Amino acid sequence: MTSVKKPKVSIIVANLGTPDEASVAGVRRFLAQFLSDQRVIEIPKPLWQIILRLFILPFRPKRVAEAYASVWREDSPMREILFEQVKHIQAQLPSQFPEFELNIVPAMSYGHPGIQQVLHNLTQDPHDHIILLPLFPQYSATSTAPLYDALAKWTLKQRNLPGISIIRDYYQHPLYIQALAQSVRDFRAEHGSADKLLMSFHGIPQPYADKGDPYADRCRITAKLVAQQLGLTEDQWAVSFQSRFGKQEWVKPYTDALLEEWAKQGVQSVQIMSPAFSADCLETLEELAIENAENFKAAGGQSYAYIPALNARDDHLQLLSHLLQANLEALRQTLAISP
Repeated sequence: MTSVKKPKVSIIVANLGTPDEASVAGVRRFLAQFLSDQRVIEIPKPLWQIILRLFILPFRPKRVAEAYASVWREDSPMREILFEQVKHIQAQLPSQFPEFELNIVPAMSYGHPGIQQVLHNLTQDPHDHIILLPLFPQYSATSTAPLYDALAKWTLKQRNLPGISIIRDYYQHPLYIQALAQSVRDFRAEHGSADKLLMSFHGIPQPYADKGDPYADRCRITAKLVAQQLGLTEDQWAVSFQSRFGKQEWVKPYTDALLEEWAKQGVQSVQIMSPAFSADCLETLEELAIENAENFKAAGGQSYAYIPALNARDDHLQLLSHLLQANLEALRQTLAISP
């Protein structure tokens, strides 16, 4: 008699990526892969590859590697936090959904563990369904879409395709907004308040937004909801965008320019957070926490503090589990075996 097998469901929890090591060679490999993605850089590929290989990769990796070294622990902070997030999900979901054989794995769009290798591994052990959870609260073609692309390329080579679910984003999910607001409350309970709360998001070029990328609008909605949750007045908070690259116009206001403007206007204290990041990384730990602090104080500001990303906070982990639970509950209607 043929035994009935539990449906196999793979959950891929994916973040952007990070170098394998904080060395010039490691950073150069990472940047070559990351900046070669036309989702990230939309300049015509032949022209961009000339610029990348002649003017960026020979010089930029040294400065970036030094910045990575300043925040590197035993491994990259982003990868360590991703593994911790996955470990929590692994500890929670299988017991809640015993009717499925759950496989929960971390992945990165760039670097390791690479999304392509993760998908290749699934080919060796066919699954009934895949749930992809990009850890980008606000969808953007520059961050979330590369994971869609990787999945689409993989499906072209598969004969026995699984069902596929993608959690596009969660920029206004109540549990996400509550977790962000609580992180501010917890920080202020320990360190006191500030004149201004700045919610700084990774920027995108303005032409990308003009062509229909909804990212900047989603960031502004997130920020407004957090401010409402905290009961802040309009003069107590602002939204901005950091990490410009190249000479074209990016979405405004720029974080560094706004901080300088505030300092010159007499704003004495600022607390800054970056709700676009589900895990602290080079950009938050070095650029926001260190570089912008120096710029703010140099312009006349007095006190500057970075509020960490949600990382492995309990309320953040509960949010991630909740997003996946909703999808698994739906699969119960189609995949669950009869008792």
